Amino acid sequence: MSEVPEEKRPPTVTPARVIIALCLLAPFVAMLWVGSYAKIEPAFIGIPFFYWYQMLWVPVSAVLTMTAYQLWKRDQRSRKGGASA
Repeated sequence: MSEVPEEKRPPTVTPARVIIALCLLAPFVAMLWVGSYAKIEPAFIGIPFFYWYQMLWVPVSAVLTMTAYQLWKRDQRSRKGGASA
């Protein structure tokens, strides 16, 4: 009877959730900090740094989002498994 329903529990900060937040926050910080990549050199196969740096973040963001999603699914499974035990 003393168990609190999952909807009423306060949010729990776990290491997995911190990693999820960092995975989702990293691309935003990297792209919004324009001063860090607003330059021409080093060029990569003739493409200025400004452009290839941004294009590099497309697959990196996809991998980070996929990682965050997998961690979230694992976190949710462990929370549901722990609540029923």
